[in-house]
This record gives sequence, structure tokens and C-alpha cells, in this order.
Amino acid sequence: MMEITLHDGPARLGKYNRLITPNILHSPSDLKIIKDEPMPYDVPEELAKWSVNRTIEFARSSDTEGMVVIHGGKYVDLRVKCAQRLNDLGFNSFLIANSHELLRNPRDLVNITINIRKTVNPNSILYFPFASLNFLPLLSYMGVDFFGEFTAEYYAYVGIMLTPNAKYDLKNYHIYDLSLSKLKEYNKNSMEFVVREIRENIRNGTLRNLVEARCSTSPETMSALRLLDKNYPEFLDNFTPLY
Repeated sequence: MMEITLHDGPARLGKYNRLITPNILHSPSDLKIIKDEPMPYDVPEELAKWSVNRTIEFARSSDTEGMVVIHGGKYVDLRVKCAQRLNDLGFNSFLIANSHELLRNPRDLVNITINIRKTVNPNSILYFPFASLNFLPLLSYMGVDFFGEFTAEYYAYVGIMLTPNAKYDLKNYHIYDLSLSKLKEYNKNSMEFVVREIRENIRNGTLRNLVEARCSTSPETMSALRLLDKNYPEFLDNFTPLY
């Protein structure tokens, strides 16, 4: 279970398996993923339901020390069902499936992430395996604890340099002439900086300021923040101190 030491809004600073959260999971060896039934994001509801049921059955006969995957595609009720059943089985670390597709659908991103966070044990962790760096402060603000280093590697393979605010295709933006290995290193360092920045803003009670600054960098992030504020004020208020 995660030991939460400090809140700044719904964001949590804490410890999990000797790691300070929020943090980056660097390699598959950091994870023990329980067998699941993968399913694309935009599928008919019956297929998404089948994926959820199969994933729950696999988890039922597995070691609860592993990380389970929350399926359900674009259907919030199925995501909540999957999260609730896995939580009831005793799991405390959850991977949110279809993360890349969720980034392109701000309404689904907010609805699914917030309802999962509200459903599972507060001391459990949420893992979002793929996200552009400008999304990380917002995801942390919504209660996500871990991100995948695969993000930095993927963008390096397609020739994109990551900064806290933007993505630069080096074919069009000749900022640096970097080999693949150097671009991987640069992207990983950028990701590490953003996560450290998130943690320090949580410590200083200024994460909301950082979230607003990063969300101003793209229509998707700004839409997600506006939907969060409009549709889940009570969720945010529960973690907002009164002075």
C-alpha cells in the first residue's frame, strides 16, 4: 500500500516500495503485471464487458502483490466495475489501460480517471503508462501516482524531442542534432525534471499553478482541466484546505 505523506489538492506525495511518488517506472522489471484481457479503446460495449470479466477472472486466481489492469474501453461504468472488483479482490496497484487514446479524449480521460480514483482504496496507486509531459501535472493533480518511461523512449524512436511544454519533431525544428541514444537520454531527463517539478510543487502547495501553466500549452490539456473543474468540484474541494 502507498504511504501518503502530503496532499496538494487530490495529488499525493508519498512512498510506495521505496519510491517517492509521483514517479516514473523505468522498466518492465519494476512491474509484475497480472494477466489481463487486452481490448482496444473504441469497441462495442459487449466486447469491452467481455474484456472486463476476463480480466477479473484472471485476477481472481492471481497473487495480489501484482499490478492489475483496469479495462472497460470508453465506458465509464465498465471501468468503475473493473476497478471495484479488482479492489475488492485485494489489489492495491492499478494500471489504466488505453492511456494513449484517453489523452485524445479529454472528457473520457477526466471521467474515467476521477471515477477510478474515487472507487479504489485511497492508499492504492494508479499507473498511467503513456502521457505527453504537459499532461503529467494534470494527471498527478487527479491522483495518478506513476508514469511510464516508455513515453520518453517512444518519442525518441519517432524523432521527437520532449520538453515540459511541447513536443518538437526534429525533422522540422532543428534545435539539436541528436543521435537516437542521445535523444532518448534527453527525453528521459525531461521527463525526470517534470516529475521532480511536480513533487516540489506538491511540497510547496503550488501544484494547481503548475497545472494551469502546463494545461495552457494545448487544447486537449486545457479542455481536460475545464471539464475537471466543471464536473468534479466536490472531488477537488475534498482536498482543498480552508483558511
